[in-house]
Amino acid sequence: MKTALVKDWMTPNPVTASPQTSLPDALQLMQKHHIRRLLVTEHGRLVGIATRGDLRAAQPSEATSLSIFELHYLIGRITLDEIMTRDPLTVSPTTTIQEAARLMLKHKVAGLPVISDGRVVGIITESDIFRLVVRMWEQEDEPVTA
Repeated sequence: MKTALVKDWMTPNPVTASPQTSLPDALQLMQKHHIRRLLVTEHGRLVGIATRGDLRAAQPSEATSLSIFELHYLIGRITLDEIMTRDPLTVSPTTTIQEAARLMLKHKVAGLPVISDGRVVGIITESDIFRLVVRMWEQEDEPVTA
């Protein structure tokens, strides 16, 4: 099998948001698109990444004494700029899947933005790598025909 590259397995044109996107809007984007990571861009350049876990951690505890109105007001004021991971680890489209997987394991992240010429072109995640593994197993199990 030829060397698998990120560009062949990544999700192209990922969903992005601006640093000024509010926490409720970011949650809504993630739910709408069924994603767990939101790339944060400014003028087309990657500035951060926010995961579902980051957004959950920014929400108040249920053991609060604030009223529902105070909670909604405060949550609505939180922006991705305040909770995102800045300058995340990235890969290029020509990075091998092996190297991308190694980086994910080493840095304990489940997804890497894919950057080409300074612009976001995709995202490679654990799920994408699992798809590759399953495809390889399926090809191994195919009967050999004469």
